[in-house]
Amino acid sequence: MSSGLTDVPSKPVEQRSPRRRRRWLWWLVAVVTVVVVAVAATVGGVYVKLTGNVKHVDVTPEDLGPRPAKVATKALNVLVVGSDQRSGKNAKYGRFPGERTDTIMLAHISPKRDNAMVVSFPRDSMVQLPECRAKQGLPGQRPHLGMINESFNSGGITCTWKTVETLTGIHIDHFVKVDFTGFKGMVDAVGGVEVCLPEPVDDKKALLTLPAGRQTLKGEQALGYVRARYSLGDGSDIGRIQRQQMFIASMVKKVMSGETLTDPGKLFGFLDAATKSVTTDPELTPLVMKDLATSAQGLAAGQIHFITTPWRYSVTHPGRVEWVEPQSRKLFQIVARDRTVTGSGVKGGQSKVPRSKIQVEVRNGTSRSGLASLVAVRLEERGYHIAKIGDAPRKPYPKTTIAYSPNGAAGAPTLTRDLLASSGRPVPQATTARLVLTIGDDWKGLKPLRQDDADDLNGFDATHDSCASA
Repeated sequence: MSSGLTDVPSKPVEQRSPRRRRRWLWWLVAVVTVVVVAVAATVGGVYVKLTGNVKHVDVTPEDLGPRPAKVATKALNVLVVGSDQRSGKNAKYGRFPGERTDTIMLAHISPKRDNAMVVSFPRDSMVQLPECRAKQGLPGQRPHLGMINESFNSGGITCTWKTVETLTGIHIDHFVKVDFTGFKGMVDAVGGVEVCLPEPVDDKKALLTLPAGRQTLKGEQALGYVRARYSLGDGSDIGRIQRQQMFIASMVKKVMSGETLTDPGKLFGFLDAATKSVTTDPELTPLVMKDLATSAQGLAAGQIHFITTPWRYSVTHPGRVEWVEPQSRKLFQIVARDRTVTGSGVKGGQSKVPRSKIQVEVRNGTSRSGLASLVAVRLEERGYHIAKIGDAPRKPYPKTTIAYSPNGAAGAPTLTRDLLASSGRPVPQATTARLVLTIGDDWKGLKPLRQDDADDLNGFDATHDSCASA
């Protein structure tokens, strides 16, 4: 990736074309980690009811073709997709024919069930798609360069499974598919999930109106929050991915807390809502669920890392993204070989705040039109949350500065290390953790990323507080 701005696509952040399809990056917690967590604790008719709620679709060896070897034999790799079907109860979110997957994730659960990693694949990723045969009225897929979510439209979950295995070299064991309405039911069943908004939100497209501050969102509000794009952050889909991942982290904490696990009524309500909204392969049996459930507390006490495949905006395909190498390949090898997250470079170490936990407001203090948007693109590609883009209150600024409050001081060194030239400026009276980057006339760009820059793969764990970085 270039450290300058000459290879940035022609459409800056606020000018990228609208994308109506919704990303769903928040299902793993409910399905792979939590739905499964308490199944072993249910008995008799309750157990039968929950397992009877789940729908199944066969994925055959003939459909998948040659497959990657299973390197870590006792680890579990689960493909998680979100359904954007706009019929029935989902029709009010916009009518579209058929069914789409706007989120594709891979959940890796360690052999000891004490650690988990969730890898998100941006929906707009341009990748080499493999051949898939026609099945159940779907046309199949010819090998070609296209968006990763085309596979579901062409060949259903089987084709998506094959595509992810082909691209990553990771052997997948099971799949889980969830829809819109099920998500709302899961959030309601746990009494809502807490978020923190730095500014009020009024988003008619997402059916969402909220005040600023810390608050608990119920099902309909939560769905609007994770669907919102233009009213929150920088208005990009990648920004929405980051927000959805933080929402999952908050949901994990609540579901894994004694407040849910020790309340039989609340626990059953959650599991009932979750299992009604999922489709899996037949091999994801109650025995497999029990295996995960027996070590649920260990997983809760450990860390669940949420990671987005390293990416950059495509110059040759405007409005799309491409995976960054060798960082993506390194991430996939970590998952396939079940390397521990701690010490693998994925979290970026404990000595500095990861980029994924830092919110940045970018201001243009120069006469160069559009510079703030171009810089925001580069920062977003590296994993920062872009909270706002605009002009400095006065111009010109001779030097590039990073303003931070006491709450944001810990993240300032991380951003400083990424810039070729900048100086810090503490603002003692400020309370927000947001960093304010004002681009000055001395702007020289971002430092090149080293091939072994492990922080490219940074994520955050389920202990993350979504309000801490607001």
